[in-house]
Amino acid sequence: MAYMANHFDKRLDPRLLVDGAKSVITFLYNYYPKTFQPADAPYKISCYAYGDDYHTIVKDKLYQVLSSIKGLVSSDISARVFVDSAPVLEKAWARKAGAGWVGKHTNLIVKGKGSYFFIGEIILDLDLEPDGPIADFCGTCTRCIDACPTDALAIPYQIDASKCISYLTIELKEAIPTEFADKMAGWAYGCDICQEVCPWNTFAVASPDPKFSDTHKVQNMQSADWEAMTKETFNAYFGKSPITRTRYEGLKRNITFLNPALASPKHIAKPSAENGSEASI
Repeated sequence: MAYMANHFDKRLDPRLLVDGAKSVITFLYNYYPKTFQPADAPYKISCYAYGDDYHTIVKDKLYQVLSSIKGLVSSDISARVFVDSAPVLEKAWARKAGAGWVGKHTNLIVKGKGSYFFIGEIILDLDLEPDGPIADFCGTCTRCIDACPTDALAIPYQIDASKCISYLTIELKEAIPTEFADKMAGWAYGCDICQEVCPWNTFAVASPDPKFSDTHKVQNMQSADWEAMTKETFNAYFGKSPITRTRYEGLKRNITFLNPALASPKHIAKPSAENGSEASI
């Protein structure tokens, strides 16, 4: 993902994002759903995308918090809110602040709560007493590494994005390499495998926020619904969903990659050998 190299200086120094920044406050927002797609779902969608776009939801919450902070201090402060929307190293700041540790699958893990969290920040020029990092509790566990069907986690604590199913189905704009044809495990948008097998996620509890429930009825969609989807129905179904990240063309590409038969014409007409009329085969 070449864009990660853009503005790298700002990723390292938050003072380039907020003049005079002295503190980074990390917030975690639970998105774990109450229900999931059936185990035999024809096309799997990462559960963070069941509901509405998290950028807007979490950012609105942080603006409320920032407003409260401003009401508690006597002087004007300089501050900005971020939710996966600017060159900010979210996991690094969360780890440094002690919100959790970065696991072998490279997701932030919260002790006793798991990893199904969105991360947001308020960067501000208040000099706050910092928290400290916590220990790594992954231990000798390698379940995420062992479960990854594309070997994207071959090296613990590092991810080869070019092999990650989430990258292949969302960020990649070209055709998915054929080497992954039998390794996608049915995922059409994102992938949750490394989180599903993580023992710490046995502690995950459903988010109370209804906007992260299955507002787009993903769990009820059948094969025909996905395969017959037009651009108009895509926009109607997912206009407020993170799934718009891959766009209609990307989602259709992913579905066709999982089911190559969709790329072949189902009905071919040719002249009948007997009477010259057309027969459908």
